[in-house]
Amino acid sequence: MSEFFEIVGGIALRGTVRAGGAKNAGLPLLISTLLTGEECTLTNVPNLTDTSLVLHLLEQFGAEVHYDGDEVKVRTPKLLATEASYSLVKALRASFWILGPLLARGRAARVALPGGDLIGARPVDLHLEGLTKMGAEISLKHGVVYATALKGLRPAEIDLRFPSVGATHQLIMAASLTPGRTIIKGCAREPEIVALAEFLNGMGADIQGAGGSVVEINGRSELGGATTHLIGDRIEAGTYLLAGVITGGEVTVEGIDPSSFGVFLEILTEMGVQLSTTSSTVTVRCTAPLKAVNVKTGPFPELATDLQPLLMAALTVAEGTSTIEETIYEGRFGHASELARMGAQIKIVDRTVVIEGVSKLTGAPVDGLDIRAAAALVLAALAAEGCSEIHELHHLRRGYEHVERKMGALGAKLLARISDPEDFIFAGC
Repeated sequence: MSEFFEIVGGIALRGTVRAGGAKNAGLPLLISTLLTGEECTLTNVPNLTDTSLVLHLLEQFGAEVHYDGDEVKVRTPKLLATEASYSLVKALRASFWILGPLLARGRAARVALPGGDLIGARPVDLHLEGLTKMGAEISLKHGVVYATALKGLRPAEIDLRFPSVGATHQLIMAASLTPGRTIIKGCAREPEIVALAEFLNGMGADIQGAGGSVVEINGRSELGGATTHLIGDRIEAGTYLLAGVITGGEVTVEGIDPSSFGVFLEILTEMGVQLSTTSSTVTVRCTAPLKAVNVKTGPFPELATDLQPLLMAALTVAEGTSTIEETIYEGRFGHASELARMGAQIKIVDRTVVIEGVSKLTGAPVDGLDIRAAAALVLAALAAEGCSEIHELHHLRRGYEHVERKMGALGAKLLARISDPEDFIFAGC
């Protein structure tokens, strides 16, 4: 048996919803707790599959974990292992980020090459090149990275060829527990990078420049405990904003800093969406048909690749021809064929998708192939005429908490159901 969503579309969503804590900030912050033997506390932590996977990973290394509500307390008095479970690293790409903390604190690590969503090659060469410059000896055998720094890592000057979020997380963590001055150029500038740096500074590190392209870390020989409240999840917030947009409604998202979106809000304005913001809320209102746009993904502050599938869903019902160029992950168009099953007119040319807007989508059974693809199909189903079924919901659960409750608060007709192999498709619709 498996879980699926049954959605009756065609309802303009209206109301207010609160964004949860940012998954993409919570995962590196939790991993960074391996850098200290003292207790760290995080609040506003979303209860997601990915969160649980990271906590299980930390426990493998000796972490004492207490998870109550949205609060997580982690303490790793002593590293009890240097090898990460293959099954956990395979299930969650962010697990690979433990390599830096293990090297910095334990001086050795064995970590399998990462898995996660099938949305492109997503190489880790920048991680390994940076750690090598910091003195790590690294070899790759049978899909496993073997790394040692028997005399400890050393400070270095590192120039990233691409502003990789993962590599920036990895190297900032490693440098924080490496005495001396490390400079990383070409860093990712995402809000989640800033959140990690602020947390590490609370642990006693000295990190300057996070949020810019050059970050300087004056590493310490020891780090202490820290407490933080996770920032709001900008991708989840964008999902609920687009739910209002695609259904022609009016939705307010609380608990989110508008500046964390980069150019996304500008794109919505270009589409004809009426916007209003405060320091911690964004409201969208649609009173006219959506307009086509031509956009491309890119490192922050450009359009986040995680928002691309969601924006594509909205553009399927915009007037005119839109294009989206995907510059981050070459394989991130799997949702296009599923949207087409709902009546979308989409053509893929290399790394660009061309979308001819249609007057309406129609309900259909579809599969969510990764976290954001599943969310995009939920958006399309909310706007579609008739009933849709969204299958492979385990992907969606990795990135969204309380979807049924939050969408329901906006007026959506969305139910989670359990399917049996003998059931007929659309039973109950």
